[in-house]
Amino acid sequence: MATPLPASRPHHVVALLNDPQSPFELACAAEVFGIHAELPARYTFEICARRPGPLPTTAGYPLLVESGLDALRRADTVVVPGWQPPGGPVPDDVLDALRAAHRRGARTVSICTGAFVLARAGLLDGRRATTHWRRTGQLADAFPEVSVAEDVLYVDHGDVATSAGSGAGIDLCLHLVRSDLGSSYAAQVARSMVLPPHRDGSQLQYAPPPTPTGPGTGTDTDASLAPVLEWALTRLAADLSVGRLAAYAGLSPRTFARRFARQVGVSPGQWLLQQRIDAARSLLERTDLPVETIAARVGLSSAVNLRRRFRAAVGTTPGAYRRLFGEAATAKGPVDA
Repeated sequence: MATPLPASRPHHVVALLNDPQSPFELACAAEVFGIHAELPARYTFEICARRPGPLPTTAGYPLLVESGLDALRRADTVVVPGWQPPGGPVPDDVLDALRAAHRRGARTVSICTGAFVLARAGLLDGRRATTHWRRTGQLADAFPEVSVAEDVLYVDHGDVATSAGSGAGIDLCLHLVRSDLGSSYAAQVARSMVLPPHRDGSQLQYAPPPTPTGPGTGTDTDASLAPVLEWALTRLAADLSVGRLAAYAGLSPRTFARRFARQVGVSPGQWLLQQRIDAARSLLERTDLPVETIAARVGLSSAVNLRRRFRAAVGTTPGAYRRLFGEAATAKGPVDA
């Protein structure tokens, strides 16, 4: 879990661009870390390139980049929003600037094929990382010292983080905001972007092809499980066994579990635990309810169980989380840790 952002100044995010730059991957970071008029400004955002000036994009129009690599010296977070061509050469001065920023303590983040740049800089050696699913094999072959995760949305080590294909970059950036400023602030950013507030990094990058259906296949088309998910979210305090969820969906437990993993990307138990942890985070931020009461409300039975599950998922205790991100703390502004 990241330490909260200091109150003295906004956290400075710098995106390192390359010719030709993907506008969408850049926008993933710019939209999350950029200015949201209705929210307190906790981040500033800047773009840079090896050579300032007009920078071609994959969309055919140029971007005017005013800052050079010296911008990385003042970055708190460096984002590499894709790199074309994937696995292509990276100039030595770019690699040196990235390594220097990381040594100085800047968080280093890649979106999609930006992982190749972080890997070439040696920042992923001996670590788990991801990239777009079409490029995971290429990344693994080129950098055998990197443990490449093929089917996740993002991987966050605190100082270094990587995301899968373009849209997963938004998930990673929102996750980082959530780590920096709490789930309430991240949810407000997501709401302003008309997005769901959180997708866990362990979810699948893409939905597998559907099972063939029709005459002779013996199968029916999978119906959406959205209704049962919505039903479960309003009953987190209840005993929500796979059998009960399956009964609500009108399926056998085995069929339900199979469809759930196919549609959601994780098991019912994993998904339910994440929703309960998320609900606990929200209550810790917005209320002064005792931990025992919060545990009962979110279906984690006891304060002991909540503390154990919360520490495993979030990396800190409920009490420490409340001190960092509770309304009383955020009203005063984040503190240095």
